Amino acid sequence: MEPFAQMINAAKKYVVSSALERVDWNAEFVRGDLGKAVQQLKQESGKGLFVSGVTLSLALAELGLIDDYEFVVHPRLAGHEPTLFAGLSKYVDLKLVSRLEFASGAVAMRYEPRR
Repeated sequence: MEPFAQMINAAKKYVVSSALERVDWNAEFVRGDLGKAVQQLKQESGKGLFVSGVTLSLALAELGLIDDYEFVVHPRLAGHEPTLFAGLSKYVDLKLVSRLEFASGAVAMRYEPRR
């Protein structure tokens, strides 16, 4: 867990929010047109952008701005909201690119949108 913590602490973070007034933890706001802002960020050098959050993920999927999806399924059921991609206006067909099983029983799967 420590290498992950070091990596996430050092990573540049971008926050999309209409409620927050300031951010910290090596972060800056994404303002204005979300589609244009994300397209510009994708053009910058680096290892890509990682997205979390139900609302932002849905908005980026609607705009067709997600190049690959990574889902980690944990061996625990939790029956509560929110549901990822609830309200998506159209199907996004995916192609499995990789799959990794962990000793814990969790499975990480990476998909790319079929174009």
